[in-house]
Amino acid sequence: MSTAQGSRPVTITIIGVLAFIAGAIDMISGVVLFFLLAVPEVVDGFGGTGQLITAAIASIIVGLITAVLAGGLLRGSQPARLIVTVLQVISIIGSLFLAVAYLGIPVGEWIGLAISAVVVILLWTPKASAFFTR
Repeated sequence: MSTAQGSRPVTITIIGVLAFIAGAIDMISGVVLFFLLAVPEVVDGFGGTGQLITAAIASIIVGLITAVLAGGLLRGSQPARLIVTVLQVISIIGSLFLAVAYLGIPVGEWIGLAISAVVVILLWTPKASAFFTR
């Protein structure tokens, strides 16, 4: 598919969908963290209740902003591209931390990390760059 005015490459559609999914995973992770406040091992892994609550709120906020900006990506918004890139890098760092700090099986964190990495990579391909700079 060409990047002529009005057309959107398939990769951009995939990016928008993946960005929305990555945002949803971040929001779900934040909600799950609130439920883990009753688990002393998890609270200790975060260094206390305050840090756990902060991580939960930050995860929800990053996820919400990412999900909302997914629409901007689909429209070719350069600011949305830059903001989503920064948020996905933050999400990758947060997912790595949660995967290590969480004492259970952090499958969701690894999946979220993988999706965030794919979003960042796809956002900066030559085809995506051409779409965002049209």
